[in-house]
This record gives sequence, C-alpha cells and structure tokens, in this order.
Amino acid sequence: MSIDFQHSETRENLMRAFAGESQARNRYTFAAEEAKRQKLPVIERLFTFTANQEKEHAEIFYNHLKPLAGTTIEIDGGYPIDLYPTMEELLKTAQHNEYKENDPIYKAFGDKAAEEGFPAIASSFYAIAAIEKIHGDRFGTFARLLEEQKLFSSDKQEAWICLNCGHIHTGPMAPAVCPVCHKEQGFFVRLSMMPVTLQSL
Repeated sequence: MSIDFQHSETRENLMRAFAGESQARNRYTFAAEEAKRQKLPVIERLFTFTANQEKEHAEIFYNHLKPLAGTTIEIDGGYPIDLYPTMEELLKTAQHNEYKENDPIYKAFGDKAAEEGFPAIASSFYAIAAIEKIHGDRFGTFARLLEEQKLFSSDKQEAWICLNCGHIHTGPMAPAVCPVCHKEQGFFVRLSMMPVTLQSL
C-alpha cells in the first residue's frame, strides 16, 4: 500500500530515529569526557568515533524529512538515562542500546516504511540497523576487555599502537609509557582493533 508521507507513520518514525541518534551522539560525547577523566584515551576515542557516526545517522534520517520542511512533528518516545560511574557500565549500556536500535526498533521502522510505500527510507533503516549491531559488538568487546583486565594485556603476542604518535609495540602487554612520545598506557590499543589499519587500505 502507498500512504501520503504527511500522514504516514514513517514520518514519525524518522523523527523518533533522528531524536534517538541525536541523543546517542550526546550520550557518547559525555561518556568520552568521562573516559578522558578516567585517563582512558582509547575508550574516549571509541565513544567519540561512534558519536560521529551517530551524527551521520541522524542527518540521514533528518534529510528524509525534507518534503515536510517548515512543519512540526509531534512524537512520543522513551530514551535512556545512562549516567554510570564506571566505564564497564557505560560500555554495556551503550551495547544494549545499540542492539535495541538494531532489533527491534530500526528493523520494525524499516518494515513499516516498506509497507507504506517508502523503499528508500526502508533501505536507510535496514542499513543503519546493521551498523548499530556493529556498534554494539564493538562496545561489548571493550566492556569485556575492561572487565577481564585485558584492555592493555593479552594471553599472546600482540601489536599495540600508540594513538598519539603511532609507535607500534609488540608483546603481550602495552608499555606503561610510550617510549617515543611518553604518553601513558591508556593511549595504546591493539593494532587489530584500530578503525583503520594498513591491511584495510
């Protein structure tokens, strides 16, 4: 069936998604600031990296609303208050929220858009749902490493890269201090976990 966009449920779902992504961006920015206070630059950058992607998601959803420029869309919705003292809790709740966006929220929004006759919007919901699953997996990995006290150590040889200067150290543990730029251990991350590595170029 095809429904007039002005009277569709999809227009409301787009605004809900825009609001949700905008809030997620801010929550992750706040979490990044907390990670910085706790001297965990790796986690700070993880949250900032994801926050920037949430901003892009918000823009995609918002741009679908261009035909309704100048109008106001009233929506209801529930949004989490993720104020926790530990990085493990912040990472775990971020993981939970990302998984919830993946399924059921965005998959349901995509299904509704397809049902109402908006295939391009449905495609955006499905594609971003898949990305949110990746976000959730990534947050979960870092939460597990923190819980197991293995964020900077491993049971095997690893290549560790300093996020400040790019120095690469090989060993079962990241150095306490970077021998090149003298930044603390919190700047090191497994090279394999970098967003961009030489192998992916």
